[in-house]
Amino acid sequence: MSRSLVCPKRLSRAEERLARLQVARETVEEVLAAPSSPVPDTDAAGGGDGGVAVALEKAEAELDVAVMSPEYREIIALFATSGAAMRCKEVCQQLSLGTEPRHVEGMRSKLKRLVERGILAEPSSGLFKVDGRKQGW
Repeated sequence: MSRSLVCPKRLSRAEERLARLQVARETVEEVLAAPSSPVPDTDAAGGGDGGVAVALEKAEAELDVAVMSPEYREIIALFATSGAAMRCKEVCQQLSLGTEPRHVEGMRSKLKRLVERGILAEPSSGLFKVDGRKQGW
């Protein structure tokens, strides 16, 4: 038997990894190509990268959705367009994420952060909806 033949499982794993790497590359290119927000070059201590992180935190605190991560933008868009109150598992399903406990708990963490920032409201335990009063929605 020749060793030059590729095992179908190994080929499948390699193709999956290549697909993930391609998505990661496209995401990086998209982020780098996006127009940047006015962000200070330095923080108070004079460092370069720290200033960007501080500026992003400040913009998110001021509810500038444009600088939030794509995951948070997708969540906000889902709630803004549906107008419905949803539970974490429903949000995962709507965003085509897994519904395993790790996905649901990760989503719960994100939704709680959005509640803290006043973007979402939690009218009852585990039920989330848009807090339109603050955004004027």
